[in-house]
Amino acid sequence: MSIDERETCDVIVVGAGAAGLFAAIHAGRSGARVLALDGARTLGAKILVAGGGRCNVTHHAVDEKSYAGSSPNAIKNVLRRYGVPETVKFFEAYGVELKREDTGKLFPTTDDAHTILNALLQAARDAGVEIRHPRRVTAIERTVQGDFLVRGEWGEVRAPRVILASGGKALPKSGSDGAGYEFAQALGHTVTDHVYPALVPLILPGTHPLRALSGLTMPVTLTLRWATGKVLKELTNSLLCTHFGLSGPCALDISRYWRAAIVDDPGAGLFANFIVGEREDTLEAKILASRAANAPAFLREYVPERLARTLCEVAAVDPATSLRQLTREQRKALARAACAMPLHIEGDRGFTYAEVTMGGVPLSEVKLDTMESRVCPGLHLAGEILDVDGRIGGFNFQWAWASGFIAGGAAAAANIHA
Repeated sequence: MSIDERETCDVIVVGAGAAGLFAAIHAGRSGARVLALDGARTLGAKILVAGGGRCNVTHHAVDEKSYAGSSPNAIKNVLRRYGVPETVKFFEAYGVELKREDTGKLFPTTDDAHTILNALLQAARDAGVEIRHPRRVTAIERTVQGDFLVRGEWGEVRAPRVILASGGKALPKSGSDGAGYEFAQALGHTVTDHVYPALVPLILPGTHPLRALSGLTMPVTLTLRWATGKVLKELTNSLLCTHFGLSGPCALDISRYWRAAIVDDPGAGLFANFIVGEREDTLEAKILASRAANAPAFLREYVPERLARTLCEVAAVDPATSLRQLTREQRKALARAACAMPLHIEGDRGFTYAEVTMGGVPLSEVKLDTMESRVCPGLHLAGEILDVDGRIGGFNFQWAWASGFIAGGAAAAANIHA
C-alpha cells in the first residue's frame, strides 16, 4: 500500500533536490517510512545544470571559510559531520567515480550530471523512499496532536516529522521559488532581512568598455571597498567579460559580498586588477622604465591585445602615443585602469541566473546536531533554505549533503524512539 493511500508516514521531505534527496535517503536507511514531495515536473533540475551539466559534486578541500551567511562555527559544526570523504564513498557505492580537476572541484568521470542524479534516485529507491512529483506543497500545518499536515492541490499527508528542504529562490524554474521561507515563517521561524541572489553574474553600465570584450576570459583580482576606501573583500580567480557585464568564478563569488555591501553602504564599489599581483605604484614605475613603443605594446606583456586597447581607452591614452611621451597623469591613469579599474556595477542578473541564494533561516534557530528547529519541534531544515551560501566549486552541494545527512538521520531516529 502506498504512503498516499495510508495518508500517513514517518517522515515527509518537502523538496527533492540535492539536500532533500539526501535527507530522504538517510531517513529511509534509518528505518523510517519516507515520502518526498517535489513540485517540479523534472526532478533534480539544479543538479542537472550544475557545473555546465557535469555536476560539481563537491570540492577536495571544504571548510567553513568558503561559506557566508550564518556564523562560521555553526557552519563548521554541520560540515564536520559529513565530509568530502563520506561524499566520495557514498557515490562510489553506486558506481560513480569522481575525478579531481586542477581547481579542486570533484566531477563524475562521465562528465554527465545525470550520473549523479541517477545515483541519488537509486539510493532513494534502495532506502524505500517514495518520491512523488509534481506534487507542489502549498501549506504545512502543525496539528494539536503535535504532528504535521502537509497539503497541496493533490490532497494531504500526515507525519510526526517534516524535513523542509525546499531550497531558496535561485533558479526558480527548478521549483525553488521561495515558498519554503513562508512555510518556515508560518511554523515560527524568522528569515534574514535580506534574501538576494548569490553566485550571480554582474551587470555593467551599457557604455562600459568591458562589455565590448564579450568572450574574453582572464585571471583578475576583484576588490570590494567601502565608500571610505577600506577593503571589504578581495578575490582572485578567472573573470569572463560578457555582452551584459561580468561572469566567471571571480564575479560569481564576489556577487553576494557586493550585494551585501551596497545594502549597508550604497557608496561601496568594486574594482578590477587585470595584472594580478601588481599595484598601481609599481606598474607606474614599470611604465616609466619600459622601452616599449607605446601603451598597448607595454600592456601586451601582461594582458591580451583587446584588453590592452580597452585599458588605453579607459585611461584616455592615445594608443599611438610614444610611451616616453606620456605625462605623469597619463601613466597614473593607465596604471589605475589596469590595477584598480572602477566597475560601477549596476546590478546583478537576478534569481533566474543565480546559482544559490544569499540569506534564509538563520542556523541559530536549529539544533546543529539534528538540524531540528528550536522553535517548532519535529521540523528539520536542510540545504539552501538555511542562511548559508558557499563559493563556487561544489561547496553548496557539500552543504546540501552534510545538512541533509544530519536532518534525515535525526528525523528518522526521533520517530523510531518516540
